[in-house]
Amino acid sequence: MKEKENVYQLTLISMMVALLIMQTFVPILGYIPLGPIDVTIVHITVILSAVLFGAKFGTIIGTIWGALSMLRAFIQPTPFNIVFLNPLISILPRLLVGLISASIFKLLKDRMPRTGAYAVTAAIGTLTNTVLVLGSIYIFASEAYAGALGISETALLGALGTIVATNGVIEIIAAVIILPVLAVALEKFVLRKSRR
Repeated sequence: MKEKENVYQLTLISMMVALLIMQTFVPILGYIPLGPIDVTIVHITVILSAVLFGAKFGTIIGTIWGALSMLRAFIQPTPFNIVFLNPLISILPRLLVGLISASIFKLLKDRMPRTGAYAVTAAIGTLTNTVLVLGSIYIFASEAYAGALGISETALLGALGTIVATNGVIEIIAAVIILPVLAVALEKFVLRKSRR
């Protein structure tokens, strides 16, 4: 039985990794370019993994997404994504998206309707990604990112705040709409499989 469960989990991880690879490297599937920054929707895959399969699974998928974003910055460098070569910007925040999303959902799932728990988790997971990535850029790569934006380093905090207020809000709205639909559709399948 344990071996069957391990094969099932490995299959799920493989499927999610394949999806992450497509979202990372196929234009517009995971990153929608808008000027100097990308509107990210890849994080929805990580949050979905976390709410359906728990903290360990969400953390693994988040870490893989971070590694893929680092690889993307290496293979397709731009002045804006070169900062993702730093694992404190690319990997650590994405790892935490999976961990925090699983923890929030675990806390909420018995306290409110399932769809509401998915929506709140989607919003918090998305905000976690946005704030931690942009915060890491500010802490670890402010000079390089300000240079890429063509602004002074002192103006960077305001620029990052604008990104949170615009792109961050778009990403939250997308996640709050998309995640509950996917999670409700997939949870029946996941629960049925886990009972076998």
